[in-house]
Amino acid sequence: MAYSVQFLIQLSFSYLATVAFAICINVPRRALNFAGWAGAIGWICYWLLNTHGTGRMFANLIGAVAVGVCGIIFARIKKMPVIIFNIPGLVPLVPGATAYQAVRALALGNMDLAIQLGVRVIMVAGAIAVGFMVSQLLSELTYRLH
Repeated sequence: MAYSVQFLIQLSFSYLATVAFAICINVPRRALNFAGWAGAIGWICYWLLNTHGTGRMFANLIGAVAVGVCGIIFARIKKMPVIIFNIPGLVPLVPGATAYQAVRALALGNMDLAIQLGVRVIMVAGAIAVGFMVSQLLSELTYRLH
């Protein structure tokens, strides 16, 4: 499949998944489009870095920074709280399948695999948290410079 087609598929489905989750958690209607774009931009950053050979943790870190920066920008544009854009935007980056596999391995008694996958989930969650922290620091620095 052509790379541009893959890019469009990744972009569209990450946007749709983010908007669908935003609807589920009752994000205001006027923020749905921007929340979808925050998630799509964060996922595209992750996907591009991950497919070009960087590690999963670094790709998640940069994806979370992108979601955080988009959330800050969109919150200022829409005059709404940042969390309205950050929480749905985070959804494509969450390692849900890996967490499921870790719990399944634990239930089946495969402790080595469960620990390995559990550590991976914790590291990805940490990378996402650090990414949000970095985006907040960048926001504070630019605010103080202006």
